[in-house]
Amino acid sequence: MRFELWAMAWILPSGRLWAQRPKKRPLVHENLCYAGIWITMGHVALRQEAVLLTTAFTFLALVRAQDHVCGVTKNSCSASDSLSSTRLLIKGGTIVNADRQEIADVYIEDGIIKAVEPNMKVFDEIRVIDAAGHYVMPGGIDPHTHLAMPFMGQVTSDDFFSGQAAALAGGTTMHIDFALPSDGDLLAGYKQYQEKASKACMDYGFHMAVTKWNDRVASDMEMLVKDEGINSFKFFMAYKGALMVTDEELLQGLKKCKELGALAQVHAENGDAVVEGQTRMIEMGITGPEGHCLSRPSILEGEATSRAIRLASFVNTPLYVVHVMSIEALEEIIRARQSGQRVIGEPVVSGLALDDSVLWDPDFDVAAKYVMSPPIRPAGHNMALRAALSTGLLQLVGTDHCTFNSTQKAAGKGDFRKIPNGVNGIEERMHILWDLMVNSGKITPMDYVRITSTACAQIFNIYPRKGAIIPGADADIILLNPNATSTISSKTHHSNVDTNIYEGWTLKGKIEVTISRGRVVWENGVLNVFPGSGRYIHLPPYSYLFDGLDKIDSAYLSSLKAPRHYSK
Repeated sequence: MRFELWAMAWILPSGRLWAQRPKKRPLVHENLCYAGIWITMGHVALRQEAVLLTTAFTFLALVRAQDHVCGVTKNSCSASDSLSSTRLLIKGGTIVNADRQEIADVYIEDGIIKAVEPNMKVFDEIRVIDAAGHYVMPGGIDPHTHLAMPFMGQVTSDDFFSGQAAALAGGTTMHIDFALPSDGDLLAGYKQYQEKASKACMDYGFHMAVTKWNDRVASDMEMLVKDEGINSFKFFMAYKGALMVTDEELLQGLKKCKELGALAQVHAENGDAVVEGQTRMIEMGITGPEGHCLSRPSILEGEATSRAIRLASFVNTPLYVVHVMSIEALEEIIRARQSGQRVIGEPVVSGLALDDSVLWDPDFDVAAKYVMSPPIRPAGHNMALRAALSTGLLQLVGTDHCTFNSTQKAAGKGDFRKIPNGVNGIEERMHILWDLMVNSGKITPMDYVRITSTACAQIFNIYPRKGAIIPGADADIILLNPNATSTISSKTHHSNVDTNIYEGWTLKGKIEVTISRGRVVWENGVLNVFPGSGRYIHLPPYSYLFDGLDKIDSAYLSSLKAPRHYSK
């Protein structure tokens, strides 16, 4: 630690302060820290300076510390630092980022990571969290949730408070929810969702769904990107008669997304064929939850994925395929990426962890809780998705958290078409992925950070503010004990739903502390959150996925050798 002469100043008889910064700043003192001192003369205030007072016309030697962070240094810190409830030191843990891991300390102040260095020391006024034996990682970012969403005549049981509280208990510190239009009106739908999010207790962003196409929709998309911090739009290729768009509407939407630098997302199932499959099952007398997966087989997911990828290629715009559930869809994504197309594949925890045998449970209430779309696939699909995730062929993991209570699911007794689609996962994702992928040796802790946090932050253009433990990043951090275990139960989880699709699962690797924007919100099995404390995160357009697209377009136009000029 060293201090340098920063300025010379005279306090004049009039009370005015005259100061001059020298061209060269010689060393003044070693290993001293005078911080938090305020000197005020009139409108002049000097903070965090050591002040040496002399005679009548007081001479000031103003010195500043190099390599000093307020509250923490490599060696020492003054007790004169002003106290703050948002100052934390996480000490002695294994810091894991997507590109490296190291044993170090993390100092946090005012919700921001200020330093990541080994062997930092503090005085008693700053809280120290002992992280020895723990992995210290960026908080999870869930790219795919549905809170307070009206769907199939119901409203999801988790709102923005209960769903986010559950997320924090499970180590997720930000999510991106899907806002639905209000009768096709995107701006009205966005405003409604912001009102719903007034209960938020953590950071969140929005995707916006597009369910029809006209000039008003195109104009609304532009306003949402430029003014409201939305950089992605979702197009449903399923749910005919409700949310589904036609190929023509999808094509126009892809073009507009490219123009705005917004990422196009698709729910990829052939909606026309799904309706045919549902009718076929009912005619055969198959009315239970098993009819749901039988009516929308994986070939329909593969077909729609292929169609969306080819339309995106035609437009030359990036594409994000949500909830990839099948080998057929996976193969289309791999083929496109190998050809150089910018396609992101997002599996969800349920598709990685489960197979469709759960939908044949003889108890309707048990089977119905697993109904989601696209459906959970037969054994083998989940293993293929895990392999693709471990090798980087799939880039990140969401949940499609969309909860309905058993009483809501019961609306589909006698007709599986009326079972509201959706499962839980926002609280369970981080633990299941650690147990399923890291404990099995399929991925490393660095890979885990990438698929649960960093990749999402990069894709949606908020990295490195999110998704990393580095100075300047938001202090969204988890402490995971790799040797501790936990058991999932609907009796102890924090979601506002009376079932859990992972009921009874015991997992090794437990998130013991969650820090959101510098606040400890989950510790010792206790949540410390309150409604309205959340923060909306603007997602800027033109992520890295758009880099160089203009050059590709120019090269394509140059290669056309057209228009042809004819002599006659």
